[in-house]
Amino acid sequence: MTTICVDQPIRTDARAWAASVAMAVTVFTVVTAEMLPVGLLTPISDDLRITEGTVGLSLTVTGVVSALAAPALPPLLGKLDRRTVLSGLAVLLAAAAFAAAVAQSYLLFIAARVVMGVSIGGVWLLTVSLARRVVPQTAAGPATSLVFSGIGIASVLGIPAGAYVGEFAGWRWAFAGVGVLAVTLSVALGILLPPLAPERSVRLIDVREVLKLHQVRVGLALVTLIVTGHFAAYTYVRPLLEPHVGPSLIGAFLLAYGVAGVFGNFLTGALPPTRALLVVAAGIATTTLAMPIFGTTAAGSLVLLVIWGLAYGGTTISTQAWAHDAAPSFPESASAVLVGAFNGSIALGAFAGGQCADHLGTTTVTWLPAVLATAALVVLLTNRRQRG
Repeated sequence: MTTICVDQPIRTDARAWAASVAMAVTVFTVVTAEMLPVGLLTPISDDLRITEGTVGLSLTVTGVVSALAAPALPPLLGKLDRRTVLSGLAVLLAAAAFAAAVAQSYLLFIAARVVMGVSIGGVWLLTVSLARRVVPQTAAGPATSLVFSGIGIASVLGIPAGAYVGEFAGWRWAFAGVGVLAVTLSVALGILLPPLAPERSVRLIDVREVLKLHQVRVGLALVTLIVTGHFAAYTYVRPLLEPHVGPSLIGAFLLAYGVAGVFGNFLTGALPPTRALLVVAAGIATTTLAMPIFGTTAAGSLVLLVIWGLAYGGTTISTQAWAHDAAPSFPESASAVLVGAFNGSIALGAFAGGQCADHLGTTTVTWLPAVLATAALVVLLTNRRQRG
């Protein structure tokens, strides 16, 4: 197979880190776009006259499209400069966000979310594989953590900001704001990133070969269990909080969760992947089991949200480290299947949580993460024992 790697890491430290920051903000933007309905569930539901569970399906649609786009894009992109592709995906995200902002029906809103899903899948995939290439090799680890801090910061600023904007100006302005940010990022990425040819030409057969690796399959199982469980409950965190927390405090509580997630990203990212994912799974299982018992007051809900954020914050960087260790010769293909599983699990979690919320009551959505995160612990411990 032909290796293609004509670009070199940026040699100027300032520009290298500026490029990393630009990618971190890009990750922040796509995660904010994907998760905006979490903080805006009630106003979107009221405006479009649909149930909260149906609004939650907008995350399912976006996640499914992202999951399909991530593994399909590398072969389709071929030898295209990844800098150009990433900038173009930012433009696509902007178009989808503006379309969502003006949608007058649920059907049009979902159509915008479909387009958004293509952009999200592509951005997740490319930033995963490019983060370590825009800085010198010695800075690859910190640069990757920086890029993926965009996920936690989206929880800190993006989702709570969306909730605040929805409260004071309407949910449509939150989507419009994402569109403006995406347009700006398209320009910044084109300026700051160096030419980035793919490290190797990727074919569909590479994805099949990666899936034959045992540790990759274990990683897929862990991503599916942890992320599905998390989003089954987190998608409906607003209606979970509303009986105990006033609407004006929802944004503040989500902010606390997000701050904890940022710390979790860096703290857990410093651990080996297996140990990190043990912390993640144990933290999610414990907090979601405790939610119906100790989360019945504002103070109890806040404490559990912070612990939950700390635990889940390291999920993305830990699963990507797992993918790199499992298939070091196929970095883009391994990242593609993990990103696909990640976004598919967001979709599955939002759907499963919506079914529970609509048919069994919102408080039941915490059961799923408790069960699935416990199953992830069993998979991790069994795998560690088998590897000796």
